[in-house]
Amino acid sequence: MKKVITLLTLSFLLLIGLSPAKAQVGITAVPFLKIEPDSRGAGMGNTGVALADNASAIFWNPAGLAFQNQNQVSLTHANWLPAFNADLFYDYLVGTYYVDGIGTIGGHITFLNLGEQVRTDETGLDLGRFNSYEISAGLSYGFRINENFSIGTGIRFIYSSLADGNLAVSGQQINPGSSVGIDLAGLYKSNPFTVANRNATVNAGINLSNIGPGLQYTDNAQRDPLPTVLRAGWAYTMDIDAAGTNTITFSNDISKIMARTKSSQNEDGETTFEPMGSVEALFNSWGTLERNNGNEMVELNLFEQLMFGFGLEYWYNDLFALRTGYYYENPENGNREFITLGAGLRYNIFGVDFSYIHTLEEDHPLANTIRLSLLVNF
Repeated sequence: MKKVITLLTLSFLLLIGLSPAKAQVGITAVPFLKIEPDSRGAGMGNTGVALADNASAIFWNPAGLAFQNQNQVSLTHANWLPAFNADLFYDYLVGTYYVDGIGTIGGHITFLNLGEQVRTDETGLDLGRFNSYEISAGLSYGFRINENFSIGTGIRFIYSSLADGNLAVSGQQINPGSSVGIDLAGLYKSNPFTVANRNATVNAGINLSNIGPGLQYTDNAQRDPLPTVLRAGWAYTMDIDAAGTNTITFSNDISKIMARTKSSQNEDGETTFEPMGSVEALFNSWGTLERNNGNEMVELNLFEQLMFGFGLEYWYNDLFALRTGYYYENPENGNREFITLGAGLRYNIFGVDFSYIHTLEEDHPLANTIRLSLLVNF
């Protein structure tokens, strides 16, 4: 039982990345859906909503698919939360396919392996083992409104198997949870313009992801909301030299969790928590948020609920890239603060991207997280 409770708690902390002393109660289920999947965006401070120019646009901004006309497959792998030494692995497979006259369609599979768990009773007796994992799969599509603006959408099926259905906690059976999430997005790309005799462009994007019903893990009808995320940002790209051999991009993403729970009492007088509907939460997620930080209830104003990412990318002749970035969350709203580093190579139809997280807090669970992405263009 204790192992199950630990596993359930860990799943909510995967994205928060807090040490046990600062653990807080998560308000959403399946936080693996918030893991930034590609090494390029991860190397640029977790930014990408205004770039979205490769297959990983499915995550960052599906409207970006409308400006793509290539077929691409990309695979990202990461040993997740290496500081925990918990045998957690994250994999993201994504592909795009261009259809003449229709546009670019994308599909993805996201898999988080939570490893093998030991089932025990209250006395610690070993009752066997089971595997835990979370997975999602979906399709996305972008439609070009005009030369500069596009809209996009996506749908994904989500399945979370934290236990094998043969376990109970506090008298409640633990079952796998499932749901469906929808994305709505928009992207603006400016025409090239001149700054100091150098070509430049500006992009702006917005993406509302994982809109859908909450997940139910137990048989008491209590649900946990999906991690609906509103992400908006901009990117500015310019040539460093007149020939356009050297280019530099500045990017900035601001994101917020658009989820809320509401409490009610059942016939036995017990307090239960239900997720607000996705539409209801969109209108009720702008006020003060109360959270339990493990020691006491704290209140977060709107600004304190925001998450900020800043990125910088340099390309040489579209062959070699260097990246860095900075990411920040309020200490009571996730407490992720780190510097990112990254690099990329392109040769013929192949590409490789690498990213690394350097946390500013000592002994942070996200410290030394490495992502490696492989790309193939057809």
